[in-house]
Amino acid sequence: MSGRVGVVVFPGSNCEHDVVEAIEGLGGEAELVWHGARSVSRVDSLVLPGGFAHGDYLRPGALARFSPVMGAVRSFAADGGPVLGVCNGFQILTEAGLLPGALQKNHHLKFLCTTVSARIERSRSFISRLTSPGTVLRLPINHFEGNYICGPETLAQLRADERIVARYCDNPNGSIDDIAGITNEAGNVVGLMPHPERAYTNMLGSADGAILLRSLLDPSAGQWPKTPTEAEVASGPPGPAGSRLA
Repeated sequence: MSGRVGVVVFPGSNCEHDVVEAIEGLGGEAELVWHGARSVSRVDSLVLPGGFAHGDYLRPGALARFSPVMGAVRSFAADGGPVLGVCNGFQILTEAGLLPGALQKNHHLKFLCTTVSARIERSRSFISRLTSPGTVLRLPINHFEGNYICGPETLAQLRADERIVARYCDNPNGSIDDIAGITNEAGNVVGLMPHPERAYTNMLGSADGAILLRSLLDPSAGQWPKTPTEAEVASGPPGPAGSRLA
């Protein structure tokens, strides 16, 4: 298994090391990418992890969308690079316009920290291609604003294009159509509220998330990674020197 995964760190992120641990535990390579970076050329895929980027001021993801790294994330996604947003990362991707809809406060206004059953609906995305539609995974959730909403036209489009990656079996937060994860039109940007990195080994109580992360690391994706340009190679690591924080 191969795969270099860039894990984007915003001020207030708190799940980046969980993602690194899971990626490396499954045989991949992980590199932290600071929110001030302007290049992500050295990685094969990107993960925007959970947490409270910029303190969730205004609303989750509202400030993170303006971080310098988001220009590089947009370019990476536009070139076909796989981008996964988990929890707060999902919120950031919607705020940045890379995914449709929004995440609002949970139904009943309660913070949720539990494990849920999520059913895979689409096995053609880069995060679910090792699964089959109908596969039920036990995955942790940990959020206050995980209630996915969108307009009727957007929901109809998501359904028609089969862009709903996963649905909750027992909707915990009021998400429309039980949505737990979606993809963009091109299929290379995915937002997921459950945390697969917190369920990659049985030592964590469930290893069901491992199959999603193995899908992310699977080199059989085909068109990715791209070859870095000479300018990108010459630009050096995109972060503070002497740190894994790129």
